[in-house]
Amino acid sequence: MPIRIGQIVPSSNTTMETEIPAMLRRFEARTGHSFTFHSSRMRMKKVTKEELAAMDAESERCALELSDARVDVMGYACLVAIMSAGHGYHRTSRTRLEARAAENGGAAPVVTSAGALIEGLQALNARRIGLIAPYSPALTELVVQYIEAEGLTVSSHIALNVTDNLEVGARDPLALLDIVDGLDLTGLDAVVLSACVQMPSLAAIQPVQDRIGLPVVSAAVCTMFGMLKALGLETSVPDAGALLSGRY
Repeated sequence: MPIRIGQIVPSSNTTMETEIPAMLRRFEARTGHSFTFHSSRMRMKKVTKEELAAMDAESERCALELSDARVDVMGYACLVAIMSAGHGYHRTSRTRLEARAAENGGAAPVVTSAGALIEGLQALNARRIGLIAPYSPALTELVVQYIEAEGLTVSSHIALNVTDNLEVGARDPLALLDIVDGLDLTGLDAVVLSACVQMPSLAAIQPVQDRIGLPVVSAAVCTMFGMLKALGLETSVPDAGALLSGRY
């Protein structure tokens, strides 16, 4: 029977239903496992603190809907909604959504993209990182503070200051090959090429890693890593960077 992947996504998100299935197809081709993919949406168009908070309030409804389908794992696919809600909120959110699914008889582990980014970097033993985010400088600073409250150091970061979520999703992932040159790589252990599940980056992960010689991840890659771990599967996806090499 195929493994059922559930995702809770912002209504304007177009990337997580592209990049996660792309990685699942690579995994299928290599291992013979099969997956089906199911989403429930929370309304959000502009990446502002106010819209993010209103969107997050819909996440329990989404968990309930996905649990009706008896999915095997759920991903909460909005990093900044979690990180703008205050330190540690990824744990609160995960506990609440798992409880909602269990109450409905459809218990499943929940992987938040925010928690997955932290856990992915910790798996790499990365202490000093650089990151690129599409958000406003103010929201990017909240992301930096959230990550640093988890014991990591963000030594260099770039905020692209794009607030329209559809514009974020329409960005060319290969533009990141040039944008990454704006990071100071000195002393870094890893680079987060996209600290946002909506900013496409999968096509650039491996080329940038090969060029700079450091582990390169994204919020989407870390979410995939977290979901594979939650399912008890090997964490190996071709051409998706060090974290999905199967070594971690």
